[in-house]
Amino acid sequence: MTRPPLRVLFLCTGNSARSQIAEALLNHKAAGRFVADSAGSHPAPRVNPHAIRVLAEAGVPWAGHPPQGADALERERFDIVITVCDRAKESCPIFPGQPVQAHWGMPDPAEVEGSDDAKLDAFRETLCVLQRRVGLFLALPVESLEPLALQARIRRVAEEGA
Repeated sequence: MTRPPLRVLFLCTGNSARSQIAEALLNHKAAGRFVADSAGSHPAPRVNPHAIRVLAEAGVPWAGHPPQGADALERERFDIVITVCDRAKESCPIFPGQPVQAHWGMPDPAEVEGSDDAKLDAFRETLCVLQRRVGLFLALPVESLEPLALQARIRRVAEEGA
């Protein structure tokens, strides 16, 4: 019997950059093992165009959904919840089913000031870091690990994929 894909939720503050990029990367590379979604603790009005651009440059399809609040998903069941910013970690809602939770903190590329090139470089760096982390995540034997061991391994991904 084939096991259904594990559901992964990526959370950040605005759901306009980091979490959208992480969702797109995991869905693109998951090969049916995972289904990713993303949300924000305080969703932005729109996805940052630089996030969409760097995904396109990398050949990664973007789901196209607007930023959504984590509260809209509070009744959803996720197997794994990963926060990608410190603010979202502090305000992460409690989801049903006791999902494995981990934190992959990283700077918000949308906060970079300066030229358009400087901003794009920040988004490209975010994409590179998340590509490494998603790659390490996909290499984990998730299906065979107990929840506490899985949580520890997913948390370690942030250190190894920095």
